[in-house]
Amino acid sequence: MQRISALGLDIGKKRIGVAGCDGTGLIATGLTTIERAAFTSDVAQFQDLVRSREAQVLVVGLPYNMDGTLGFQAQQVQKYASRLANSLNLPLEYVDERLTSVEAEAQLKSRKNYSSRDKGAIDRQAAAIILQQWLDYRRQQQRHGELNPVTDRLTD
Repeated sequence: MQRISALGLDIGKKRIGVAGCDGTGLIATGLTTIERAAFTSDVAQFQDLVRSREAQVLVVGLPYNMDGTLGFQAQQVQKYASRLANSLNLPLEYVDERLTSVEAEAQLKSRKNYSSRDKGAIDRQAAAIILQQWLDYRRQQQRHGELNPVTDRLTD
C-alpha cells in the first residue's frame, strides 16, 4: 500500500480547520485551527504543517449551496485554496462540504469535553470529516480500479 499524506481544510472567513491523516490513508483527525491573518502569514503556518506532515495534497471542503450550485462563499474558498495550493506547490482537490459543520458539532456534543465556545474545535472536526470523505472515496476508487496507482489520480 502506498503511503498518503493529505491535509484536509475547512476554510472559513476567520479560521481554517486543518486535519491530517495517518500514512495508510485510513483515518483523518483534526490537527489545528489557523486564525486567518495576512495571506503570507497563513502560508507560513501551512508551510510548517506541510513540511512536518510531508503533505502531498490539499483537500478542501467546498461549500456548495443546497441545490448543488456554487455561491459566493464557494467562489471565495476556491480563490483562497487555489492561491494557497500554488504557494505551497501542492495539488488541490475539493470535497462537497455541505453540512459538515453541523455534523462536526453533533459529533463533538456527543463527547463529554465539548465547549460551544471553542469554534476552532468545530473547524478541526469539520476538516477531519472533509478529509475522511476524501480518503473513503479514494479507497473505494482504488478497490474498483478507477484510481491510477502511479499518479494517485482518478482515471478518465
